Amino acid sequence: MDDQRDDRSLGQLFGDLSRQFGTLVNKEIELAKTEMTTRITTVGRDAVQIGAGGALAYAALLTALIAVGLLLIELGIAPWLAFLLVAIIVGAIAAVLIQRGRAELQKTNLAPTKTIETLKEDAEWAKEQVK
Repeated sequence: MDDQRDDRSLGQLFGDLSRQFGTLVNKEIELAKTEMTTRITTVGRDAVQIGAGGALAYAALLTALIAVGLLLIELGIAPWLAFLLVAIIVGAIAAVLIQRGRAELQKTNLAPTKTIETLKEDAEWAKEQVK
């Protein structure tokens, strides 16, 4: 067993511990910033793609719905009834999609989990250093 003697005073030891702990806290803050920036950038990029795709899908959907309504009219259904049927069916599909989207969005965790875990480890380290 290697018994080394540290000739520093108690004040010096606590000073060193304080500086080390300060550095550790600063590094943890940097890690949290980096982690959150990465996640926010990814979410932002994904949101732009969803928005662009949604705009194009909306235009295509409107065109298709008009075509379905006109087809129903061509099949002999009254125009008001044809478009009402299309609206009811599209409304039901929209409700299902909204519920699915909300459920998935609620699952998203934006908390900096790695930072939280390392902060717990740092707290344990600090406790060990004080003993």
